Amino acid sequence: MSSTRVITANGIELFIREEGQGPLVVLCHGWPELSYSWRHQIPALAAAGFHVVAPDMRGYGQSAAPSDVSAYSIFDTVGDVVGLVQALGETRAMVVGHDWGAPVAWHAALFRPDIFTAVAGLSVPPPFRARGKPLDLLRQGGVTNFYWQYFQTPGVAEAELERDVAHTMRVVLGGRGLADPTAAMFVQEGKGFLGHASGTEALPNWLSEADLAYFTETFRKSGFRGGLNWYRNIDRNWELTAPWQDARIHQPSLFIAGSKDAVITGLIGAKRVNELERVLPNLKRKLIIEGAGHWVQQERPDEVNSALVQFLKESAAQ
Repeated sequence: MSSTRVITANGIELFIREEGQGPLVVLCHGWPELSYSWRHQIPALAAAGFHVVAPDMRGYGQSAAPSDVSAYSIFDTVGDVVGLVQALGETRAMVVGHDWGAPVAWHAALFRPDIFTAVAGLSVPPPFRARGKPLDLLRQGGVTNFYWQYFQTPGVAEAELERDVAHTMRVVLGGRGLADPTAAMFVQEGKGFLGHASGTEALPNWLSEADLAYFTETFRKSGFRGGLNWYRNIDRNWELTAPWQDARIHQPSLFIAGSKDAVITGLIGAKRVNELERVLPNLKRKLIIEGAGHWVQQERPDEVNSALVQFLKESAAQ
């Protein structure tokens, strides 16, 4: 049975769920999620012989949410994971991330190969540092309504998402009833981020009303600003990571995504998935789960758990 506690790491308080004994595995969630998003992985990895720790990431849930936008750079978020490993009394860990947690995991492996001995990323491919700032490149390409852009101005997305948190979580996690999931990434004028969906669709079979209620209650208390601030550092992260231009992640690595995930089916995402080995020369497996969407570890826990257990066991044995 997993337990929870609050631990101080990197100068802030992080709420964590943990279970098991053995080599340390840190699970990093994405947006708009929580450590609860790993509810199917924590017991499975603990049963396989690992000490599993999943924090509410900076800005989320019961963890600290600094008010300054600049406190959410990739250095801060990776610093939290490094600090967490140290606060747990360990010197080594394997790191797994989903959605926004994936860049944290990839960069943790990139920045601190002395600590992170293996890395798995779910849904978001590893960093391919482009020729310019991501938001600049979008504008230059004639794109002005991508959701990253909508999230930039403090207060705008918060007001929409916090108006009815239950509706927000039902739409974002429960799916938007769209034939083309990539359409959800573009914000129609005057309709906001949630404008595509009615929110009256039945929940998918992997998300119960009780699960949804937990996410809703937690975000009702915390608000959305902390998580949105991660998006407000996208260009800054590009600037900060200049020293790692064309750097590669040499540790054993694993990539998992759903075949219907808009992150990997779009033009850029598909290209990156095809070129994973450019950044991950020690890629052990690329698992694309047929029919799964973006919330892959919640949608298809058995397949994800099986792949993670095999990968982590092999990596721990090296």
